[in-house]
Amino acid sequence: MLAIRNNLMAENAARHLGKSYDALAKSVERLSSGLRINSAKDDAAGLAVRELIRADVAVLKQGARNARDAVSMLQTAEGAMGVIDELLVRMKELAEQSATDSYSDTQRTIMNSEFQQLMSEVTRVAQSTSFNGITLLNSSSTYNIHVGSSDTIDIVAETMTATGLSLGNTGSKEYETNKVGTPNPNLTGWITGKAGGGTLAVRFGTEAALSVSFADGTLYSMNQVAQIVNAESQAHSGYNAASIAYDSGTNLYSLKISAENNGAVAVDYTGTDQTGLLSTDFSNTNGAAGGAVAIDTKSGASSALTALSTAIDTKDSYRAMLGYMMNRLESAVSIVDIQAENLLAAESRISDVDTATETAALTRNQVLANAGISMLAQANSMPQMALQLLK
Repeated sequence: MLAIRNNLMAENAARHLGKSYDALAKSVERLSSGLRINSAKDDAAGLAVRELIRADVAVLKQGARNARDAVSMLQTAEGAMGVIDELLVRMKELAEQSATDSYSDTQRTIMNSEFQQLMSEVTRVAQSTSFNGITLLNSSSTYNIHVGSSDTIDIVAETMTATGLSLGNTGSKEYETNKVGTPNPNLTGWITGKAGGGTLAVRFGTEAALSVSFADGTLYSMNQVAQIVNAESQAHSGYNAASIAYDSGTNLYSLKISAENNGAVAVDYTGTDQTGLLSTDFSNTNGAAGGAVAIDTKSGASSALTALSTAIDTKDSYRAMLGYMMNRLESAVSIVDIQAENLLAAESRISDVDTATETAALTRNQVLANAGISMLAQANSMPQMALQLLK
């Protein structure tokens, strides 16, 4: 029907032009971003899957970085173990030299001086080697390396000091309250500070004594005593000197004071206690103060050879562990990288635009938009035909 008031052909052409223009805009958006899914309305389910995959990929990539950092940590420790290896070989060489009768005691003393310095260097290297504050050669901690959202690889630290290798002071050095203390280490009133306050003095080797005071008349449990001592020993030497020992035979507990790295220790307590288990002379030990390995005598050198063989075996075992743990972590990196790569491929298939297909769609939409514009122009001119009838 030819009409002037309503131009139905123009309305129809405009509607189709709008659809073509919207499709053209979407094609341009996809091609410019490289993504098929730019918002949830494009593909709600696909968007949810994509974001989950992206999170998994991010975790895997960080896990690979974690494993690489752990390899660096192990390489740091293994490099130090190489130095310790050289020191132990030289120490064994000196022990072999001192064990023969062709040298005098004076010469053995000179050899022992070098031997002791090398042993001190073993301890220094083990204690000072760290990675981000982690000392793999001077602790017994276990470190969990995350190589995925739920996968971990454990690395166990060992003490590679002279004492840890059974070359340093090897005696117990643990001072303990007489036999047993209490059936409950949290029992209040295990000790009571005397008039003027009780004092526990702990001396490590030749260092100044560490003094721990207990307030006059205050009741303390065994655990409280241990906490007070450890607070002071941490500030003094950076380790916990006190611990609670459990005797399975009596089902009772006692307080132990130990020197760092099993070094020499002397303990004295001045105060009173309700149970009578803390004597004024806090000195009964769980073993004699053992001395360090020395080669200043022929017999000492012979014993040192045996001790050094054991130390080298211990060192080799841990160094080998560092090696195969590095290999394991590197394998984990390879696997994690492959997993991340495959997940990225899956995410790409879900989210990325197919450029060839979308370019064809862009061309089609451009043609439709151009045709729509032309037809809209023609439709807008149709009412002019009605004017011919009015002349």
